[in-house]
Amino acid sequence: MDQIKIGKFISAQRKSAGLTQAQLAERLMITDRAVSKWETGRTLPDSSIMLKLCEELNITVNDLLTGERVSMENYNKEMEQNLMDMVRQKEEGDRKLLRTEIVLGVVTVIPFLVLCGIAAFVPMEEWLQIVLILAGALPFLAACFYAIRIEQTAGYYACRKCGHRHVPTYASALWAPHVNRTRYMRCPKCGERSWQKKVISKDK
Repeated sequence: MDQIKIGKFISAQRKSAGLTQAQLAERLMITDRAVSKWETGRTLPDSSIMLKLCEELNITVNDLLTGERVSMENYNKEMEQNLMDMVRQKEEGDRKLLRTEIVLGVVTVIPFLVLCGIAAFVPMEEWLQIVLILAGALPFLAACFYAIRIEQTAGYYACRKCGHRHVPTYASALWAPHVNRTRYMRCPKCGERSWQKKVISKDK
């Protein structure tokens, strides 16, 4: 999807409807800064707000994602292309999130180990040792919980029994035994437990 083209289309349709950015934002219950980001092509409207936005601009979701009004003879073709683009965009976003998880782990593990090393080998009072360990442990633990959230939402887990690909609940991902990005969980489709591998695509 061409974000610049979509942004210009949103801007044109907003002006055609006689709305300012602030007025459109108020109707959508968002900030006018968000509308500005759409119109300059920096971001796309969130899926949760697309239908309301299209209603306000008197366009279809297909028009919005194409960046122009789509004729009926090209409607199905454009809709299929837009769906494929959205899938590719989600997959790329998931890959970036999983890379972020690795970076997050590195930047929190190293300070934690360094501070624990200082507390263990450098002579100091006991209370100061505790402070140093906590200073490293708390960001590390917070990063762990956030990393699990990334693991849960980015991509899918594939059941080894039936092949079903699903997004588990946060609790399932949190408490599941795991090796790297493979977790031992129950499949919501077949009900069997297996070591489920992280995959990016919904399709097999």
